[in-house]
Amino acid sequence: MQKPFLSFIFLLGTLMYAQDQKDLDYYAQIPDYPENYTPGTVVSRMIDGLGFRYYWATAELRPEDLAYKPSETNRTIEETIDHIYGLSRVIYNSAIKEVNQRSNPKADTLDFAQKRAKTLANFQKAAKIFLTAEDLTEHRVQFQNAEGVSDYPFWNQINGPLEDAVWHCGQIVALRRASGNPFPAGVSVFRGVKRDN
Repeated sequence: MQKPFLSFIFLLGTLMYAQDQKDLDYYAQIPDYPENYTPGTVVSRMIDGLGFRYYWATAELRPEDLAYKPSETNRTIEETIDHIYGLSRVIYNSAIKEVNQRSNPKADTLDFAQKRAKTLANFQKAAKIFLTAEDLTEHRVQFQNAEGVSDYPFWNQINGPLEDAVWHCGQIVALRRASGNPFPAGVSVFRGVKRDN
């Protein structure tokens, strides 16, 4: 009786790992674009583009890359990844129409692989929600603070967290090159694919 149970547990664990890996690799290639242009599909595509850039900017980073910073006044690559993780939560919370809480889990409680997986998942979930969004005015950016809730229109999502995250992906690419581990060859951000070398 114990042998079939252990086999079942092993199979379940294997299936869960395979699903996690599939989810993690979702942005190895940018998803197909929608048939129609709507405000929601455009935002969804922007997030998918960000997810693709982030996936490859953070692929195959070594511990020495994560610790790298060009000077004492700069962030390390890992600190930049922490910041992008926070931005991904703001983007996702806007998608699900939730207020950003200061008490949310901090990035420093997670290891690099966990932060990367959660960031990619936040981008993927937000992109899927925005894909069918009809009214972006409903997806406000809100922050809980001591005085109450600071509330911003969706426009601030575009020029704020979305563009900031793209900016920081570029920083990671530059920093990893300086660290001796350049951006993977063959990645085309224009086409959204990685060509085999």
